[in-house]
Amino acid sequence: MENMILQLGQAFAKLSLPQVGVIDFIEILLISFFVYQLIVWIKYTRAYTLLKGIVVVLVFIFLAYVFKMNTILWIVKNMATVMITAVLVIFQPELRKALEQLGQKNFMSSLVPFDNTKDVAERFTDKTANELIKACFDMGEVKTGALIVIEQDIRLTEYERTGILVDAQISSQLLVNIFEHNTPLHDGAVIIRGNRVVAATCYLPLSDNMELSKQLGTRHRAGVGISEVTDSLTIIVSEETGQVSIAMNGKLTRNISSSQLRRALEKVQNKTKIESSRRFPQFLKGWVKNEKSVDK
Repeated sequence: MENMILQLGQAFAKLSLPQVGVIDFIEILLISFFVYQLIVWIKYTRAYTLLKGIVVVLVFIFLAYVFKMNTILWIVKNMATVMITAVLVIFQPELRKALEQLGQKNFMSSLVPFDNTKDVAERFTDKTANELIKACFDMGEVKTGALIVIEQDIRLTEYERTGILVDAQISSQLLVNIFEHNTPLHDGAVIIRGNRVVAATCYLPLSDNMELSKQLGTRHRAGVGISEVTDSLTIIVSEETGQVSIAMNGKLTRNISSSQLRRALEKVQNKTKIESSRRFPQFLKGWVKNEKSVDK
């Protein structure tokens, strides 16, 4: 017994464990975080079903390796490059969506201050915001369905081309008339750029978010879908309930009040950016003035 313990002690003494430093812990945390985010992202997309199919194929290949099925292993070895290309083609929509979300300004601006001097003017006026609020809740009262997309930094030109160009000043009467039942322009979405209605009857991409309620129709899924691939704010008026909802960054907020809609519009109106962009020039102007006075 003592001899066995001695041998075990000598075996453990010969083991050379790697030295773990602070950088190693940081690497482990980063890898764990990105793997977790990848799993969460895959779970709520169509890639989850495809991934399960790939796992089945990998299990089959593993069994072929264990039982030494050389013909199958030879086929897999020679088709490895083709299989990788096929996976990229199959996952292309999901990969594109992930890269688009990764490159959105609200994510990248926290890391690198891109476009600090861009978009210093208001996107639309208070009058436009008031007209939008009035139109949405007027349509909600009579249960007229509506889908309004407000453009921000990402241009909506490709979706604008799917509809009919309008190019008109925003007014509540115009929006109500566009979405009125049995009118030529009521089907589809309205795209707003600045203080103007750019186009109507536009087609939007539908969301494949599995967390969305099954009770929601195509209008709500289109509103969430466009918010997943762009930074736009989408206003949805339900034809069944008359409730007003908003979608932004892939998140749907249902049954909001007029004050909540106003706060959402104020966030995208760009007023805060004007104030923050003016502080630095004023500070710089004062600093230069002080420098000149010191030089004198």
